Amino acid sequence: MVSIKLYVEGGGDSKALKMACRRGFRRFLERAGLTGRLPRIVAAGSRQNAYESFKTAHDHGTGTVLLLVDAEGPVTEDGPWRHLRTHDGWNRPDGATDEQCHLMVEVMESWFLADREGLEAFYGQGYRSNALPPSRNVERIPKGDVRDGLAQATRNSTKGRYDKGAHSFRILENLEPPKVREAASHADRFISTLSRLFS
Repeated sequence: MVSIKLYVEGGGDSKALKMACRRGFRRFLERAGLTGRLPRIVAAGSRQNAYESFKTAHDHGTGTVLLLVDAEGPVTEDGPWRHLRTHDGWNRPDGATDEQCHLMVEVMESWFLADREGLEAFYGQGYRSNALPPSRNVERIPKGDVRDGLAQATRNSTKGRYDKGAHSFRILENLEPPKVREAASHADRFISTLSRLFS
């Protein structure tokens, strides 16, 4: 049995939010067809904590470990480690491969825009989908436009304005992975890598 640990950015400092983060990613991956073949998901909090936790686990050789963090900007470099080196000054740990590093481009909320019907179902009455950025290539939408669009689209909805803590992981667990994979090549790469590792 393959044992994989996935360090994800998210969950903040509260136990409840970390649980919601793990559940959101677990259910998203199950919906992507990985039921029964899931990594152990570690909600690491901040991007920096996710990177440092991944690095420690990798350096100690505790099995196969992966990192998943927001890109926080457009990805133009070759490979995720080069992006993180340029953007954050993070070095690739000795022996780490590109297959171990994955990016949500530009932010996790970018994935939400790939499933606009799912957003509408979640927010209900008062939700305005026409306030979202029109591009279907969600990885080309700047993170500020993603967040502003979500705020404007949801401000009069039954659930109220988008709230990262209260809404993000509940939305994630209900996303349609095929739509996300089609609109976000880095999400497709992430799911494809997990599928390959567990095959």
